[in-house]
Amino acid sequence: MSTSQQSASRSGRLSSRALFAIGLIAALTYIIGMWARFPNGVQLVTKAIPLVCMLVWLWMLPRDRFANTIMAGLAVSLAADLVMQWDKSMFLPGLVIFLVAQIIYIVAFVGVTKRGSWVRLLPFAVWGIVAFLILNPYLRDLTLPVAVYIIAIITMMWRAAATVGAQGKTRDFELAAMLGAISFGLSDTLLAFNRFIWNDTLTFFNISEAAPFISTLVIVLYWLGQWGIALAAGWEAKDRARGTLAK
Repeated sequence: MSTSQQSASRSGRLSSRALFAIGLIAALTYIIGMWARFPNGVQLVTKAIPLVCMLVWLWMLPRDRFANTIMAGLAVSLAADLVMQWDKSMFLPGLVIFLVAQIIYIVAFVGVTKRGSWVRLLPFAVWGIVAFLILNPYLRDLTLPVAVYIIAIITMMWRAAATVGAQGKTRDFELAAMLGAISFGLSDTLLAFNRFIWNDTLTFFNISEAAPFISTLVIVLYWLGQWGIALAAGWEAKDRARGTLAK
């Protein structure tokens, strides 16, 4: 490796670490803000920063089609975040925007492998059916959009799981994609239960007043999910770039 390549590699690592630190600080600030009831404007900005950092990190890489598609999904997810945080009553518009993000992620994972992997669909299908049956009595006029979204998130997790063992994919890529998608799905499931059933009334650790325990878990799982998917895109792009240089 030449001196210029070493410098570029070192600069890239420093940039990645800086972005990770900024995203982590913003995430912690957002979580503290939920508990301390910071102004909504502060929460709006700090909630957005982690995904912005992921987008910037991917932008700095030698991207391929998969990474570009994941970037589009992250950007749409960011828009959905901002809509839902701006006005809590805009749940349905936010849900529709997140549905678009799920479709984009499905397209990205199908681009990696089109094999059926029907056995891998089964646990996710059971997950979706059970979640819907529990939620259904509480959904009222949101029954159809929530059902459609559940189908989308289950499909996204299935297609991410289908990448495991795909030809030419590293173990890091497979685990990041699958675990990221599952974390995203778990976050959305808990979000739905909290919104339609629990309504932030759950208490733990001998705390008698309702506190944002579930909301904190939801956002942590959400960021971990998006981070896993972004990592998969980044590693895929880096692997392709190394393969091109080797030729």
